[in-house]
Amino acid sequence: MLDQGKDQIRMTPDNKVNILLVDDQPSKLLTYEVILRELGENLIKATSGREALEQLLKNEIAVVLMDVSMPELDGFQLASMIREHPRFQKIAMIFVSAIHLAEIDHLRGYEMGAVDYVPVPVVPEVLRAKVRVFTDLYRKNRQLERLNLELERRVAERTAELQASTARLLESEQRRSLALAAGQMGSWDWDLGTGEIVWDKGQHAIYGVTPGQFAVTPANFKVLIVPEDWERLQVGMQALLDEGKPHQGEFRVRRPNGEVRWCASTAAASRDVNGKVVRISGVTMDITERKEAEERQSLLAREVDHRAKNAMAIVQSVVRLTRADSIANYISIIEGRIKALSRAHVLLSNSRWQGADLGKLLNEELAPFRSSHPDRITLSGPEVLLEPTKAQTLALALHELTVNAAKYGALSAASGKLALRWEMEPDALVIHWHESGGPPARAPSATGFGTQIITRSIERQLGGKVDFDWAPGGLRCTLNVPRAAKHAGHEPASSETRPSAPTARPMAARRVMIVEDEALVALVLADQLADLGFSVIGPCSSIAEATAAAAEHELDAAILDVNLGGELVYPVADLLSSRGIPFVFVTGYGQESIDRRFAHTIVLEKPVEREYLENVFRSGPNSIFQNRIAQTA
Repeated sequence: MLDQGKDQIRMTPDNKVNILLVDDQPSKLLTYEVILRELGENLIKATSGREALEQLLKNEIAVVLMDVSMPELDGFQLASMIREHPRFQKIAMIFVSAIHLAEIDHLRGYEMGAVDYVPVPVVPEVLRAKVRVFTDLYRKNRQLERLNLELERRVAERTAELQASTARLLESEQRRSLALAAGQMGSWDWDLGTGEIVWDKGQHAIYGVTPGQFAVTPANFKVLIVPEDWERLQVGMQALLDEGKPHQGEFRVRRPNGEVRWCASTAAASRDVNGKVVRISGVTMDITERKEAEERQSLLAREVDHRAKNAMAIVQSVVRLTRADSIANYISIIEGRIKALSRAHVLLSNSRWQGADLGKLLNEELAPFRSSHPDRITLSGPEVLLEPTKAQTLALALHELTVNAAKYGALSAASGKLALRWEMEPDALVIHWHESGGPPARAPSATGFGTQIITRSIERQLGGKVDFDWAPGGLRCTLNVPRAAKHAGHEPASSETRPSAPTARPMAARRVMIVEDEALVALVLADQLADLGFSVIGPCSSIAEATAAAAEHELDAAILDVNLGGELVYPVADLLSSRGIPFVFVTGYGQESIDRRFAHTIVLEKPVEREYLENVFRSGPNSIFQNRIAQTA
């Protein structure tokens, strides 16, 4: 019978585990196979629920990755059938869904036995991390099962010997059995009567000490445990001594060489004939790799969330600031600008956010105008990989130039031509835009939002320079973008003069400084504050610019973006705090990313809604002006 049990949990000869991929679309199966190939496990594919059930009967499966929507037998039905079979009740099932699932669908999936959901488009790193966690858990569970089977075999073989053995040998085997049942990394035993504590080699290795040279006493190994974790362990051990219930906990060990390791500990008590706890035995497992994997997964999730919020903030800015003379025209303009951002996002996503190729970005933007007349547009320049922030900013700026050329410039006439040339100078990327053969160029009578996007994003956000030459033969424009990150010099956006002495002012006159390096987000914040009746100082795009603005103007409050092109805004926050000026943070990350010194500061997550600003700055229980008003009244 033991041999049969071992056969049931037998894995592949190379100790790989089987991962079943279920999807009715071969292309998606191929995508999952490519993403998960580097895990080094066996990947089994099924194109339907019935085929998946056949594979489950033929193979020992660790993880099932299945599509929610499939013909004949959908993911929920397949999960239910799997869970009803006694052999498959411990298989980890992960759903993949390309549609937004309601909360009730999530609950239904978990009731069917799903352990996680993965939305489409699939992020390769996230999918690999999720699958790796469950394959590792499967492998460890199987190892523990084999250990238990081996333990049962040994107990069965030695039953006669144990019956004739002395009481001490019986106690020794019981302690060993408890340690082996709990784990195999490191075992320990504490005799409460004599006070003797015994560690095996594995336990010494986890703590980074040498057997025979390290005296195992509570005082000695307490030094090796992180203090706050030691306090939690003491609470658990005291409950074990008082009630005799098994104790499990996680803690950190700081080895003598300074290395910190995460450990999981399990302990159980042995009682004498009177029910008194006389011995405690347990095991310790090094779980550092698991903890690091969880942290990487958490970090990846936070970064994805940050990028999504920043993208939504830019889209919000485009939608709010775009102006048009009709709904149809408004929709067309919005779609064009969002598509420009989308093209940049696709290029960045393909490179795993390492950068976007400038040539490809231009080719995709100008493709609609080259289909019928390939020679009317010429592009020339070296290969340039744009940083993510620059790529999104330039994508919008070049889109606005293209739209202008299509409406009023060279691309509006069949005879018109456009020449784009870029070059890398020692300190800057220089892009030359030259139109010819179209209607005569005319400088606009008023600065529109499109021009603001070009000038503010290039000059204020990237610290570059834009030159327009409205020559009769066609527009010539030069975009000069610094290669290294820098910001424009301080140019106070407010035309108000500084009052001679602080006086109480009506709410409409209160001044709020905006510190935000994303040009469009800064514009929409300024627009929202102006709607609420505030006077805006800035926007400032760097710490130096914000510091200068704070010195030049009397401020009543400020909005501070936490990350300014890699610089943290905390020096500005410290300056404002020292002057008693209230401020709020705005960020694409969550509250947990804020420095602990400012734990009580209000944090607005991007994209920022107008009603939140109104509640914080003008009215409501969270108004940051309440104390300020009392001081100046």
